[in-house]
Amino acid sequence: MTFALANDAMAHVHVNWLSPTKIRQLVVGGSRRTLVWDDLNPQQRISVYDRGISLDRQSSAADRKASAISYRLGDTWSPALPEHEALGQMVAEFAGSIRQQRPARTSGVAGLRVLSVLEAVSDSLSADGKPSIVVGNEPQLEASR
Repeated sequence: MTFALANDAMAHVHVNWLSPTKIRQLVVGGSRRTLVWDDLNPQQRISVYDRGISLDRQSSAADRKASAISYRLGDTWSPALPEHEALGQMVAEFAGSIRQQRPARTSGVAGLRVLSVLEAVSDSLSADGKPSIVVGNEPQLEASR
């Protein structure tokens, strides 16, 4: 799935339930650093890579043709994170919302947002990958396969 997001950002999700190898990674590429979440690596769940490119822009039109791209290969940082069982955390959050009489962090509205994304993806698949609008109370997204 590919989503066009606000501010010219893009999200891509690849899911393969039949794959013999499981990969559970989230990669967030920014203008200064890249963050990688690897759910299957308990010793290094988050890694922050200080890597990128710099475009040396020249001031005159003639000099712009000679602009150079320089690659920056910096440090990698992996902070230690506490281990928690996901289902236990969800149950504790739900119980806390009941005890404190506050809305749960994942409400029915969050569930509806997930369903609207799944419906848009289903529509896109039915239309041979044609983009489909995600309908909901959030800013509109466009989903395609």
